[in-house]
Amino acid sequence: MGPLSLPKQDRSRATRQRLLEAAVACLAERGWGGSTVAVVAERAGVSRGAAQHHFRTREELFTAAVEYVAEQRSAAVRGLLPQVQLIIGPARTHMAVGQLVDLCTGPLFRAALHLWVAAADDDALRTPVTELEARVGREVHRMAVELLGADERRPGVRETVQGFLDMCRGLGLAHLLTDDTARRERVVRHWTAVLSNLL
Repeated sequence: MGPLSLPKQDRSRATRQRLLEAAVACLAERGWGGSTVAVVAERAGVSRGAAQHHFRTREELFTAAVEYVAEQRSAAVRGLLPQVQLIIGPARTHMAVGQLVDLCTGPLFRAALHLWVAAADDDALRTPVTELEARVGREVHRMAVELLGADERRPGVRETVQGFLDMCRGLGLAHLLTDDTARRERVVRHWTAVLSNLL
């Protein structure tokens, strides 16, 4: 592979990334019904043909987009670990709880929710989305355990961490319809206290 092929590879990688980011933005703003390959391509500033060169189907594009942004967000949260691990006690728990709640209240969660609803009625989409959700769910749980410094060998800890993550998704769902920021902060304080006492 010669040096002349690198710029083309870089351009191709950049085009793919723009398509993935545009797909998540479209899904979050327009839902599944309003998010077509043509709409995403236009938003990404590429031709429809270029989009279809990277992703053969609409389902492939949107599943890859949610996975890509989930990985980016997970990497950002993992990047916090060294900083969080220097903190001891309730301050660490509060920071971890806030970060995990943020995971479920941003554009990624909104995009993922639209994808889940579409997958419930679409056989072609259901299998890849179910597999993606299982993978992302395991990763988020693992990050939560690390951020919180939880010892899952203790009885009830694993279930409490999972219950907290389920609550985070509920907060994200409530935030879809209204600005739930004030209530969310009260819930973050409450779960900080609950998890601090348990962990």
